[in-house]
Amino acid sequence: MGDQTRPRQPGEPAPSFALPAANFEGLVTLESLRGRAFLIGFFRGLHCPFCRRQLGQLAALQPTLHAAGVEILAVINTPVERARLYFRYQPTPVTLLCDPDCRTHRAFGVPRATFLPEDSSERPEWPTRTTMEQFGAARINPTGELPEPLQPMEANVVLNAKDGFELDETDQAILANHGTQLVGHFLVDAVGRVGWAQIEARDGPNSLGTFPGATEIIAAVGSLGR
Repeated sequence: MGDQTRPRQPGEPAPSFALPAANFEGLVTLESLRGRAFLIGFFRGLHCPFCRRQLGQLAALQPTLHAAGVEILAVINTPVERARLYFRYQPTPVTLLCDPDCRTHRAFGVPRATFLPEDSSERPEWPTRTTMEQFGAARINPTGELPEPLQPMEANVVLNAKDGFELDETDQAILANHGTQLVGHFLVDAVGRVGWAQIEARDGPNSLGTFPGATEIIAAVGSLGR
């Protein structure tokens, strides 16, 4: 499973993967899903309040997608032991997979932001080459919960406090190593081909934390295989 330099596009094969599940024992692989369509979302770790909210939104969609013959999987950038502890108290019906090294994120081509050195002469090109200045100037409020748009890291702190979520050492390490990982969603058909893809913040850091809504996902499912 190698790194993909760009997100997998509709019509391309999904890469093979084998990941441990957090809400049941065992591995889930691409081969084990053959014959079933599935929506797979790649998220940051539990430290990301926007990702935790998206998991709740996906859980609410599960009956509709199941009726259409589509499974829902979510891959989080958190070790399985930490995820199992958290979801013991915050259960989800979504099949929850763990990839603390983001290897599957990279195989599907979900980008991560990379910061240029301060003295770099390279031209910024979000998200592969950005600057601390560009990131620092971003203001977000994707869920409307904040009194005003905040810088992304400030928004994380405020919403984690609102949720009563305290980062432990594992969360801190994941944030330090993979804090600039973006989020991606892919709809894969029954034979393993990508039918739809969506990547977070494609137009810049001001849309960080903005994920596809129910209407967009249901529309993508409706067009699968056409």
